[in-house]
Amino acid sequence: MDYSALVVKRRSRLSEVEAMMANPDFFGDQARATAMMREHRQLVALMEMWDTVEKARRDLAENLELAKEDDAEIASMARDEIPGLEALIERLARDVQYNLLPRDPTEDRDALLEIRAGAGGDEASLFAGELLRMYQRYAEDRGWKTEHLNSSPSEVGGFKEVVLKVTGDEVFRYLKYESGVHRVQRVPATETQGRIHTSTATVAVLPEAEEVDIQLHPDDLRIEVCRAGGAGGQHVNRTESAVQVFHLPTGLMVRCEAGRSQGQNKEKAIEILRARLFELKQREEQEKYSAHRKSLIGSGDRSEKIRTYNFPQSRITDHRVGFTAHNLEAVLAGDLSEFTNQLQKAEMEDKLAEASAEG
Repeated sequence: MDYSALVVKRRSRLSEVEAMMANPDFFGDQARATAMMREHRQLVALMEMWDTVEKARRDLAENLELAKEDDAEIASMARDEIPGLEALIERLARDVQYNLLPRDPTEDRDALLEIRAGAGGDEASLFAGELLRMYQRYAEDRGWKTEHLNSSPSEVGGFKEVVLKVTGDEVFRYLKYESGVHRVQRVPATETQGRIHTSTATVAVLPEAEEVDIQLHPDDLRIEVCRAGGAGGQHVNRTESAVQVFHLPTGLMVRCEAGRSQGQNKEKAIEILRARLFELKQREEQEKYSAHRKSLIGSGDRSEKIRTYNFPQSRITDHRVGFTAHNLEAVLAGDLSEFTNQLQKAEMEDKLAEASAEG
């Protein structure tokens, strides 16, 4: 597909944005300035990608010609460079296409990552802990930062529930595909007869909500202070530092005890509550907009099995796109790139199909 006409429009838009940023009153409206600066970064990155693709295409055409040369050494060198150039063009062309499609405004946001042990008892809590470490390593590889907002450890060293805040560049864009039920198949350490057990953990990825997205009215909240439970040392046992926040209109409740003070826990609980309310609002809007897309991407559906981790065969399968890899150890070490690429590709195909149907 030829994207050159769309790229010309984006380049023109970049010039408009840069002209507005040069205005002395640009920072008069801080929210508008922040949005413009974000758009500027995206447009600059798009132009750089497009220029790199165009150069790689020129280099590829040149190498294809040089590969026909009578000089064997020159022809061999040209042929050696062709696969790398083709792979680069394919990858960058996919990124260009992704950035040209209508963009979800939440993709640039930080995210809250919630992991809960599901079916399987202790084994499920251990798997939840492994998923937590997987996402922490993935975040570290991408240069993101993680912060524990709340957690409920299990007696065997895993987690019944854990909530992370992930901050960085385009966090929700890459993590949003992880929402759903993750299933593990393996022989637990406590299994004496070598039988394979199946356990699950549920992941929910929520875009960070801002006050302009969800306004919480004091009359809609009931805040209770209680004694923290579980591991945490003498400080937790002595003080009533845990906080429970109830959102009366929806019945949602958030409990937080990760912080060392009531103030910290109240702040974190309200942050989690606002993100959950924002997710609920988004899901309702998506269901009205597109019954097709909600089944694959961005629905936050917590009942759908999305991925299976089979330890005996070192196999991971994403059931939404039918993609299977046999690098379980690498994936648990944070290498999610193959799955993210496949899911982004499926999402692009969905968006293109919808755009064609609407057009």
